[in-house]
Amino acid sequence: VQLQASGGGSVQTGDSLRLSCAASGRTFSSYYMGWYRQAPGKEREFIAAITWTGGSTYYADSVKGRFTISRDNAKNTVYLQMNSLKPDDSAVYYCVAGTRPVYNSGNIEYWGKGTQVTVSS
Repeated sequence: VQLQASGGGSVQTGDSLRLSCAASGRTFSSYYMGWYRQAPGKEREFIAAITWTGGSTYYADSVKGRFTISRDNAKNTVYLQMNSLKPDDSAVYYCVAGTRPVYNSGNIEYWGKGTQVTVSS
């Protein structure tokens, strides 16, 4: 599976961004999908995950209520809608995939190249 994330950019506090991750290679709908992020000097952290069907979603407490993960299996794409952005959300965001729940980093089988999100105050 190849993962290509896009949609990052520089925004102001309170703005919104939508990240997209296009998958190719194998049957997209068979994979759990998710997003992780890494800020400078910090460890990579789980942000959000979604099941094969999109019926269940999981979020880190730091983004719950502000971020929404979704997927369109017909387009082989997973999205991360980010609202009410804060400077602490600034990081490189990575799209991930696995055949088991990817909120457990040990289950991640594929990583995409990251996309930078910068939120200024």
